[in-house]
Order: sequence, then C-alpha cells, then structure tokens
Amino acid sequence: MEYKFSDRVLTLKPSAIREIFKYAADPSYVSLSAGNPAPEAFPSKQLAAISAKLMEEEPILALQYSTTEGYPPLLQHLKEYMKSSRNIGTEDDGVLVTSGAQQIMDLFTKSILNEGETVICEAPSFIGSLNDFRSYKAKLVGIPMDTDGMNMEALEKALETEKNVKFIYTIPNFQNPSGITMSLEKRHRLYELAKAHDVMILEDNPYGDLYYEGEPLPSIKSFDTDGIVIYAGSFSKVISPGMRVGYAIGPKPVLAKMTVCKQGQDVHTNIWSQVLCYRFMTEYDFDAHLAGLRKIYTKKRALLLDLMEKHLAPYITWDPFNGGLFAWCHLPKGVDMMEFVQKALEKKVCVVPGTAFLTDENEPCDAFRINFSTPTDEQLTKGITLLGETIREMVEK
Repeated sequence: MEYKFSDRVLTLKPSAIREIFKYAADPSYVSLSAGNPAPEAFPSKQLAAISAKLMEEEPILALQYSTTEGYPPLLQHLKEYMKSSRNIGTEDDGVLVTSGAQQIMDLFTKSILNEGETVICEAPSFIGSLNDFRSYKAKLVGIPMDTDGMNMEALEKALETEKNVKFIYTIPNFQNPSGITMSLEKRHRLYELAKAHDVMILEDNPYGDLYYEGEPLPSIKSFDTDGIVIYAGSFSKVISPGMRVGYAIGPKPVLAKMTVCKQGQDVHTNIWSQVLCYRFMTEYDFDAHLAGLRKIYTKKRALLLDLMEKHLAPYITWDPFNGGLFAWCHLPKGVDMMEFVQKALEKKVCVVPGTAFLTDENEPCDAFRINFSTPTDEQLTKGITLLGETIREMVEK
C-alpha cells in the first residue's frame, strides 16, 4: 500500500538527537548528546517511599481516571509555590498540568496558531519545540543570539516586518542549546515589544533552578500584567523526566482552550506521577533538593570546563554558561561541522550537530552541543579527550 501522509507531517524529519540516540544506546559509545539528568540526581528512595504509601493507603487515587486540568492539590500548591517563590501568576492566571513541558508547546500552538502564521524564536533553539511548531505549518523566524539573549534590534525589526506573528518562543535561562541567559534588561524589552505588537510570549523554563553562579533573574512571566505570557515549567530536570509532569501558568481563557485540546490527546496527565510530585514537594524539603542538584551539576560543569581547556582549546571555543546542562561549542573556521560530528562518531563519541537547532537546517553552522549531566566523570573525560583527538586530526593533518 502507498501511504499518503497529511500535509501537516509530510515534511517533518526525525529529531537529530533521537537519531544519535541510536548510537548513544550502544554502551561502547560515549554519549555527550543526551539531556538527561545525572543518575545520582534522582530522589529515588523518597519517590519509592511515597509510591509505596500511596499504593497501600490510596491505590484508587493513583489508578483511577482524573481531571484534565490536573491533580487539584498539585494545582493549588503550584499556584501558591510559584507565586511565593517566583512571583509568577495573577488572579487572572490558571495552572494546567501537562504530560511534560513538551506538551505545553503542542497545546499552546494548536490552540492559537493557524497554518502559515509566524512564530518568532531564538536562533538556535530547542529542536523539540521547533518541530512542534513545524507540525502546525508555522512560519519560523529565527532571531540571532547575543551573549545576553535575543538580539532586540533584530526582534523589533521582525515584529515590524513579518506578517501574522502569533507568538515569541524563548528559553531565557541557560538556553538549550546555547547555554545563554537573557539579561533582565532584555527580558523587559522583550515583554514591551510583544505587548506593543499584540503578540504572546511562550516562556520555556526547564533549567531555571539549575543555576551555578549568582542568583536567578526574574522570569518574564513575573512582570506579566497584561496576560500575554504563557509560562512552561517542568519537573523533568528537577525530579524525573520519565514521570512526564509539566505545568503551564497563563491566562485562564488560553488554558481553557488548551485543556480542551488536551482532552483529545491523553485525557489527563499520569495521576500517579502528579501525586508523587505533589507529595515530594510538600513532604520533603524541596528547596534543599534543588540545592543538592545544583551541587551535583556545579561539580560536573567544573570538570567539563577543565577538560575542554585541556583537550579542546585552542581549536574549539565555547559560549559561557552559568547553569543548565549544555555547552555550545564552536569549531574553527574551515572545519566542516557535520564532518567533525561524523568523525567523532567513528571514534564512538556522540555530540549533537548545531544545525538540528536552527529554524532552517540548511543554514551554515559551526557549532555542536555537548551535554555534561548524563555521562559519568569517566565517560566525560573519555569523550572530551576523543573530541580533542578528532579536532587535532582535522586541523593538524
């Protein structure tokens, strides 16, 4: 049979990261391509205790259908916690629990975007979100990144010249893949530009709690008095990605439409996972847990920086990153990035080609992404050493 796919998915390509995972799954390869939390970061004992108590005392709560909006105690706690600790949310905002933050991208786009309308995003940006926008036939417009976030002059020009701009997508904290953090000045400027042009903002913040220097900057949502920002939060990097629990905070009318769309996708987010997240946040010291994560990743980041200075410099450079899970690395002029990635694979080390994160994958790119959270110290050492061998063989041949 000849299969005829819908126009919406006909041009979609598999995620480059998922394709590389085919190699990364082989234990003989060193994977620097994933974005998974470190194995030692999971609160497995606490979650096991919560789960055992839940199944013993209230099994039907975990096994029965639930409401689409989310587990009510978790909704209430998120509303109170995010307001008190992050100043996020107003009386006009609601909370929707989702199957990971990725579902927020899908539900929001499905709810407000018509085919051919424009989404403005950072260049580079997260491949999962870009592919989701593509699936709804969006026109993607990438805005170059400065060392302190989106170039505001380019953003203003795009807002003035592009037709039918529906929303701006941004990852302001330790951006994936670049690791860049948007300055406070640019956060305010982004908000004012969006407001002036009657455009919404989708603020994706999966890494905000994983800062390793200084204090976190206020979110864009924290100064949203006009109901134009949807905030996407997630437990994936701070509790467990496998549990698939994210949450959107935004204007109630928008969340209501997203809720209807969610009913057609999965009815509701895994209720067992929601209860575990709620009880972990309320029965344990959640802020101390976050501090523990930062300690783990601060150490791994220090090791990575030391290894890159030793093995990659001076040929490979990298952008500064003060949090998150990734390093964005640049190859010297004249070195083909895809050839470098392929030669690294031949040495059995996996990185992600930078083109995977572009709005147009055919644009020139000299960068690749390294993840330092997933590999062990030994794997990280081996992987960076092999990357150093690869670049020296290409440059010094």
